[in-house]
Amino acid sequence: MKFLLPILALHIATVLADDVPATKKDADLPPCCRTALAAGKPTDRSLYQLESTWTSDVGRKVKLSVLRGRPQILAMFFSNCEYACPILVNEMKKLEAALPKDVLAKVDFLLVSFDTRRDTPEALAAYRRKEHLATERWTLLRGENDDVRELAALLGINYAADSRGQFAHSNLITVLNAEGEIAFQQAGLQQDPAPLIAAIGKITNSAQH
Repeated sequence: MKFLLPILALHIATVLADDVPATKKDADLPPCCRTALAAGKPTDRSLYQLESTWTSDVGRKVKLSVLRGRPQILAMFFSNCEYACPILVNEMKKLEAALPKDVLAKVDFLLVSFDTRRDTPEALAAYRRKEHLATERWTLLRGENDDVRELAALLGINYAADSRGQFAHSNLITVLNAEGEIAFQQAGLQQDPAPLIAAIGKITNSAQH
């Protein structure tokens, strides 16, 4: 009997461990919510100097600086958009599919909402599911009015809400380098993606040196 006790104790411990919910690993979280890379002070041209706090679609509050270390392909949008945003996000998805695998492995995609009222974390999570945005590559963020306005201004994006709750806004895809500096921007919808792909390739290549 005394030989069975350690085996029985081990079995009980294993069963109990199976009942405890496992904490999410970095691979299960969007880029904004993974373990932050060690980094020093952002450069003078970095968006990561901003002190604003944002909320991800998984409900975690973060600063933009958590994204430092990997280039970001960024657009501002809102999930209830009836025209431009679906096209803009679809172009980013096509870009994701078109990038060479070795380049895709080194970049992330970032969507930041204009709509501070309706785009709650739950709404953004539903949008992620609807659009099939891969957790390992896409971050979706919402912020407060002043913070959204500040980020938009730094990106050169204009926007205004109308009486129907829609937003008239600039359509811009921005490439941030690993330091959060604006490296390339493409304005307009349904543009030739070749310059954007070339810029992303150049950024990821330079990040290795």
